[in-house]
Amino acid sequence: MNFIDGSLHPENQEKLVITCAPYGPEWMPEDFPEDIPLTMEQHIQQAVDCYNAGATVLHLHVRELDGKGSKRLSMFNELLAGIRERVPKMILQVGGSISFAPESEGEAAKWLSDDTRHMLAELMPKPDQVTVAVNSNQMNIVEQMTEADLRGTSIARPELYHAYREMTLPSGPEWLEEHIKRLSAKGIQSHFQLANTTQIETLERMMRRGTCNVPLILTWVAIGGGFDAPNIYNLANFVRALPDGAVLTLESSMLNVLPVNMMAIAMGLHVRCGNEDNLWTQDRKSKIRTVQSIEQLVRISREVGREVANADEARKIYRIGEFYNNAEEALAANGFAPNRKPGQRGFLNHGAAR
Repeated sequence: MNFIDGSLHPENQEKLVITCAPYGPEWMPEDFPEDIPLTMEQHIQQAVDCYNAGATVLHLHVRELDGKGSKRLSMFNELLAGIRERVPKMILQVGGSISFAPESEGEAAKWLSDDTRHMLAELMPKPDQVTVAVNSNQMNIVEQMTEADLRGTSIARPELYHAYREMTLPSGPEWLEEHIKRLSAKGIQSHFQLANTTQIETLERMMRRGTCNVPLILTWVAIGGGFDAPNIYNLANFVRALPDGAVLTLESSMLNVLPVNMMAIAMGLHVRCGNEDNLWTQDRKSKIRTVQSIEQLVRISREVGREVANADEARKIYRIGEFYNNAEEALAANGFAPNRKPGQRGFLNHGAAR
């Protein structure tokens, strides 16, 4: 990504794409009953409310009536169909973890099996995106959370805190290649959730081998615990490592969410908010609903002169429906230098493609 003169001027930036994550799979409904949906109608209405507030991408999980995250694909199908009927243009992004919440207190927080996660390619109606993790990794979501973040919530209970502290994210090479292949065959975009620059490098290697012929649409997940910490040095290194054609959204957790999103707005990047990421206002005097977080980002973006994308514009920015036939097409579209040709010497550069 190139930040040349004028890059911070809003007239030179893409409109802002707002992703909302309003289903809080790590929390229990009693942690924030005003905002965490329980019934299917509440799930659907939450999506409608977020869309009307200005979010055009919905990060989607679903909950059973007992309050626990659902692992039934039939529930996801029902939710996808209900949202498609009410807000048909919204970009629907299914969380690839399905639900990592522990089945019962004291159990580990686990992602589902490889085969089950592959079944996300069979969802119907199909989502626009499924989030895809790259490289197996520690995912200790509570490492940066403070006592104040967790006070009065279910995760404050020692057994749940331990479960989330020990969570790992499975995404080995064979599974990853197969998952991208299956999603692409169904016309579902892989939205990559990345922890650090090494995972960008893995995707580039896959792309050069022809096993990742998709747009580089991704989120920098700055939550610590095996992922980058949310600071300007990590962000700058991550952005510097991206090719020209990448589309980047920033994500963080708890009180880091708003300042990270403010940086994204200023830099021409995109944002994510919602109760999956944060429960609190910046002064911790109350909890903040997902719709309020969206409205806050809309106000800030407009204050600095950057327009917010509508659904059609967000689909264009996110290159929904775009796939490539081979490595050469994928590298060129994403802004990487082409592969080295037989006998070619010297550094690779974009001019070598001509």
